[in-house]
Order: sequence, then C-alpha cells, then structure tokens
Amino acid sequence: MNEGLPFQDGEQVLLIDQRGKRHLIFLRKAETFHSDRGWIPHDAIIGQPDGSWVRSSLGLRYLALRPTLAEYVLDMPRGAQVIYPKDLAMILFWADVYPGCRVLEAGMGSAALTLALLRAVGPEGRVISYEQREEFARRALANIHTRLGEVTNLTVRLRPVEDGLLDEEPVDRVLLDLPEPWRLTAPMAGVLRPGGILLSYVPTIIQSQQLCEALQRDRHWALIETFEILFRPWNIEGQSVRPFHRMVAHTGFITVARRVVPEEHGGTGPRARPAEAEE
Repeated sequence: MNEGLPFQDGEQVLLIDQRGKRHLIFLRKAETFHSDRGWIPHDAIIGQPDGSWVRSSLGLRYLALRPTLAEYVLDMPRGAQVIYPKDLAMILFWADVYPGCRVLEAGMGSAALTLALLRAVGPEGRVISYEQREEFARRALANIHTRLGEVTNLTVRLRPVEDGLLDEEPVDRVLLDLPEPWRLTAPMAGVLRPGGILLSYVPTIIQSQQLCEALQRDRHWALIETFEILFRPWNIEGQSVRPFHRMVAHTGFITVARRVVPEEHGGTGPRARPAEAEE
C-alpha cells in the first residue's frame, strides 16, 4: 500500500461517480477508463493525491480513492461467496484476533476473511488457511497478492482441514467457514490452546443449532453463543432523515466458544450471556 503518496502506475484505484457507482481499476500508463459517463485517461489520475476529483470526457466528476479493505472485498474477483465487511468486523472482534496471534482458518473461499486476518495478526502472527478446492485457493491467493503483495505470514494447506490437524502446532484461534463445523469440535479441541476461541460462520440456523449441540456435549468448550449481524444505513439529507429502503440484513450466523480445560468429574461449562443482559 502507498498510503499518503500520490497514485502510482500499477496500483488499484476506486473511481466513484456522483451517482455512487464504483469502479475498481488498475492504473496503467497510457490506458483509458471507459464508462457510460465518458472516458478518463489513467495518466490524469497517476500522480494525483488520494482523494482527488477527476473529470471524464463528458465533464462529469469522479472521486479517485485508494480502496479500503471493505471496499476491496466487495469488488474483488470471487471464486466463492465472500463474508461481508459487517461480519468481518465482528468476527475479528469476537474472535479477539490480535497482533502476533496464530490463527487456523478452514474454508478460504475468495480470501475476504483471510485478508482481514492477515492484517490483524500482523507480521509477527500467522494465518494457517485450509482450502480443499484448488480453484478457490488460486483465486484467493490472487486476491491476497493484489491487495497485499507478497505476504510472509500466511500458510496455505490444500487439503481438508481434518486431514492436517494431527500434524498442526497449537493455535490461538480457530475460524471455520465450513458447511458442517460440528464434525470438527473434538479435533479442534486438540489443536486450539486452552483459553483460545473457536468461531464458526454458517448461513443457516439449523447448522448453528447442530454446532451448538456438538459443542455443548464436549466438556472442552464453554461460553457458547450464537448471533447474527444486521446492518441498516440511514439517509440524512437536510430535513429528510430516514432509513434506506434496502439493508444488508441476514448474511450468516456466528457461533463463538471458548476452549477450556475440562474437569475430571465436572459437567458442562457456563453458558454465555449477552453483555447487555449483565446487571
């Protein structure tokens, strides 16, 4: 990333017209961006500061910005459905991913979560990502390299996660984006350190229910909770203050659990209570 520097040849830029339509493009000398609102030479953007306005051949304005990670995730090429930014933000917080953290991720997809994890763990941390579909891994790595360049804190394993856990070193966090995460609760207890956090992301509540039942049967897990994130923008223009007619409502269910040391003759661990319910 070239934060604070003028736009460079070869980097990505996000062009936004006055209708709010977005175009994520690579800047190349002597090339031209075309749309229904005219054309813009890339040379007119290269050398300009981040956040500049440029005009098309029809005189219409575009805002040129370096894309945030959230903007990049929504516009990058996809081999699989991405996890939305609203969920990525909560996943990083509820999984408590920190600089230097060692994270095991299963289900790489198009790399939306992988990108967020790589930035969160920093150069001293590590992300171990399992993906059994080679075409998804290729697309994910291409998206990572486009955004971050060469990375040194990522290990990709092209096989089912259950085939690699016996050889895996202990990790601080486990994040699952898989259709049947309940099949992994016991083996994940063997690779996740005590006190660590397991987080699963699934599209249906039936999957969440099966996962919670598996976690509740296993004395290695406690503080199990499930929730979803709803995101509703508001339109504020003068005296017109109203919610948008469309919102990003349900996208997936997040289940979180803590890895604990089981008592020899103990029962199940305590249940989680939402913070808002605490007195």
